[in-house]
Amino acid sequence: MNTLTSFPAATDTRIDGARLWQSLMDLAQIGATPKGGVCRLALTALDGQGRDLFVRWAREAGCSIRIDAIGNIFARRSGRDDNLPPVMTGSHIDTQPTGGKFDGNYGVLAGLEVVRSLNDAGIQTQAPIEVVVWTNEEGSRFVPVMMGSGVFAGAFTLEHALAQRDAQGVSVGDALAAIGYAGQQGPTPAIGAYFEAHIEQGPVLEANDRVIGVVQGALGQRWYDVVVQGMEAHAGPTPMGLRRDALLAASELVAEVNRMALERAPHARGTVGALEVFPNSRNVIPGKVRMSVDLRAGDDAVLLEMDADLRRTCARIASERKLGIDVQQVVYFPPQPFTPDLVEGIRSGAQALGYSAMAVVSGAGHDAVYLARLAPTAMVFVPCADGISHNEIEDAQPDHLEAGCNVLLQAMLRSAGVVA
Repeated sequence: MNTLTSFPAATDTRIDGARLWQSLMDLAQIGATPKGGVCRLALTALDGQGRDLFVRWAREAGCSIRIDAIGNIFARRSGRDDNLPPVMTGSHIDTQPTGGKFDGNYGVLAGLEVVRSLNDAGIQTQAPIEVVVWTNEEGSRFVPVMMGSGVFAGAFTLEHALAQRDAQGVSVGDALAAIGYAGQQGPTPAIGAYFEAHIEQGPVLEANDRVIGVVQGALGQRWYDVVVQGMEAHAGPTPMGLRRDALLAASELVAEVNRMALERAPHARGTVGALEVFPNSRNVIPGKVRMSVDLRAGDDAVLLEMDADLRRTCARIASERKLGIDVQQVVYFPPQPFTPDLVEGIRSGAQALGYSAMAVVSGAGHDAVYLARLAPTAMVFVPCADGISHNEIEDAQPDHLEAGCNVLLQAMLRSAGVVA
């Protein structure tokens, strides 16, 4: 009689690193750029081709395919008991306009490699396994970001997502239909566990010479649109002490945003990524600046403290510079801790496999952040060269990618169970 065995029975199983690497290189040919990167924006014809390739590979691996109404693709490998909630893994295959070969793509193809390796080893799991391609994680063509997982988790409605339009006026709904990935809406199914493998997109693992990042959770985020309103005036006749220079005030605020994060190390972040200066003329004192502010922290109390610091600092600068500063929050993601026992499974799995590992936090948003609202969730990070991502030169070592996939395999087997 078949019985559910303990996790150690499957620790000798390994993935095929060469096959994983070749799959990544094959997918990277779809939308390949001259500099060695990938441009495969969400729901374009190229995204459709990438999806078609994944679906073909998944079917060849014996998976059934389901597509939901926002275009998420679910490839299922049946378990002994298909009534059990599936153990799920995945990521995305859409890219930034100047994207790389690994961001998102690694998580999808690592999941596919888990399925292929289980087939090779003749391992049957108790629960089914699903590999997911989430729609429009990057948000480069359509907003909001992490659209597919957000709809799946109920962060926003399907109707809202389908109605969003790109710069050319094409809606998400029309784009899905055009590439043949407008599926059927249904109830959100129960999930046994969710895992996501990803390149780190930062320099911490490489700087510490570690192969596996055991992700504790994701930083919370607050994004703001800030408008500094001064008075434009002639750069020559206007004395320095009588100016209401919006750019000078904005420059001070940039430095203060940096200070807010440094004072709350190690997991706080503060970034001004965009500045628009009006009238942007060489000999006119700037009268208005529009700017972004991005604050992140691992604890919601710290994030609220940073919010208060930002507003207090803006009020002080406005008073001292005799101008106006308007602050509007436009995005809020609370910090998202991952499930402790799954996180520990990642750590102990890396140790059992002989890989160096360290605890890290995710500074970026990932589909796992939304899935953690529905199911026990964990992430596996591997290094990327110089911490560079969202760039055509994004790179990762094949042996690191193989290691992360091996850890993913063991973590999924722990949750899905092995039939002996």
